[in-house]
Amino acid sequence: MEDILHYIWKFRLFNKDMKTTDGKPIEVIDVGIHNFNEGPDFFNAKIKIEDKVWAGNIEIHQNSKDWIKHKHQESKSYNSVILHVVKKADCEVVNELEQSVPQCEISYPDSINENYEFLIHSKTDIPCCNYIGDMPTLHLNSWMNSLLIERLERKSNHIKELLARFNNSWEDVFYVILSRNLGFGLNSDSFERLALSLPLKYILKQGDNIIQTEALLFGQAGMLDDAKVKDDYYSLLQKEYEFLRNKYDLKPLESYIFKSMRTRPNSMPQIRIAQLAALLHSSKALFSKIINCDDLGRIRLMFHVNASEYWQTHYAFGSLSERKSKYLGDASLDIILINTVVPLLFIYGKFVDSDKYCERALSFLEMILPEKNSITKRFSQLKMPLNNAADSQAMIQLKREYCELRKCLFCRIGHRLLTNQ
Repeated sequence: MEDILHYIWKFRLFNKDMKTTDGKPIEVIDVGIHNFNEGPDFFNAKIKIEDKVWAGNIEIHQNSKDWIKHKHQESKSYNSVILHVVKKADCEVVNELEQSVPQCEISYPDSINENYEFLIHSKTDIPCCNYIGDMPTLHLNSWMNSLLIERLERKSNHIKELLARFNNSWEDVFYVILSRNLGFGLNSDSFERLALSLPLKYILKQGDNIIQTEALLFGQAGMLDDAKVKDDYYSLLQKEYEFLRNKYDLKPLESYIFKSMRTRPNSMPQIRIAQLAALLHSSKALFSKIINCDDLGRIRLMFHVNASEYWQTHYAFGSLSERKSKYLGDASLDIILINTVVPLLFIYGKFVDSDKYCERALSFLEMILPEKNSITKRFSQLKMPLNNAADSQAMIQLKREYCELRKCLFCRIGHRLLTNQ
């Protein structure tokens, strides 16, 4: 319940006639800055008790005894607390200097508690599903824009980790993220492990030879040790990989980490690896080309590559099939653009402090069709706008980071419902 008290304080939803437990009137001049880490709950607040102005921190608890329970009286961090805000004052409290800390019981409209209980304990997947349609368009659009930026910044955490690992080599990071996203969820982790096990520099050294590029990727994926497969192409890859494995001292992964069950033929891991090989073979310094291109159509063409000849008549090693091109489909390409090109372009703009790359990333999302999944379908049923990938990315952020975690207190839709605005 402390979360709701933090929320009440932060947004000044408390009743205005506040008094200390010993009857002195309180005027809240500045509620302070919400602290989500250790220490008092709000920093740099300013209040007036009777005729004296106090500047310092605010601590909030359900009961006064929680101060003692959490041993704040033993911590110097709480010596700067100027007001202890509680739902119920059930004892006096002192700080580490043994000075009495002023307290007040916070009160607020009953409707806020009722709405909070409704949202938090709702059995629906989207607690406010019956109210989203009443959200003013201006407020909803503003919230969707904020959610989109949140999602891009959330993706930046992994990118930053990879940048540190590869000494700020954007080409290496792009290679890993691209590989991961070619796993399309089911094999994302496996494809990232593949990329991390096979440095890009080795692929580039053999990049002019598609057979050697494929040998490196399939060999590292552990897919070249099946004695049952008997065809010339497979034997050639085995021979090439054995040479390159010794040359670069490589240690292959286990093939079982790549999942194929209930996977459509075009999404088989072997096809995705062949497409990755074709991409790496056809275009060197792919990330550099992307940041120097402001035409989404031209960027799409960079990814419009076909798997090599063998894969035109195969979905797996040794199993002949009807001839069919193995280009990335439009929907798959959109996913690559949404999850690889856009986030890296956006984070690159932040990294070099250039708004043009961030703005270009956002404009690309507005040009791409929205994703079709259970989340976008659900929000569409609630009459939320779904015009492009920017909208679908915002919806995914809303569902995963707010609805599923019941973080209604931090959601602007939940805020309007809680406050009856």
